[in-house]
Amino acid sequence: MLEYMLMPFRRYADFSGRSRRMEYWCFTLLNGIVFTLFGIAAMVMGFSLAALTNIEAGTAPSFALGGGLMVLMGLAGLYLLFILVPGIAVTVRRLHDREMSGWWYLGFTVLGMIPVVGWIASIAFLVIMFLPGTPGYNRFGEDPKDLGGAEVFA
Repeated sequence: MLEYMLMPFRRYADFSGRSRRMEYWCFTLLNGIVFTLFGIAAMVMGFSLAALTNIEAGTAPSFALGGGLMVLMGLAGLYLLFILVPGIAVTVRRLHDREMSGWWYLGFTVLGMIPVVGWIASIAFLVIMFLPGTPGYNRFGEDPKDLGGAEVFA
């Protein structure tokens, strides 16, 4: 499973080919775990929504957003920038596995910004990510599940 979590980093900016559901969802799980750890560390350092509302009101103590918390937020931002390209690439390859163009990702992203329509588009995109890929060869390449190739038994 760890291999699938790290595979998008090895194929950093590879937008061609296909990716299995396992690769996509393991990468998503890895990022969820990392950002959960960032959130836990931020809460341990004293970050809370109450501190933010006190800052807006001007009544918060000066240590509410201390230097350590700023460093942590900076690290989280750098990690977000680091996973941006492989995240887009693995999503495009996942769409390729469904025999859909990568431009669908842009369409779903734009539709996701429209109120009400965005909810429907986001649910549809989630369903597409859960569906299995097309079996065998498609216009984007070989089936990543079929390691031996379907031609062996033809």
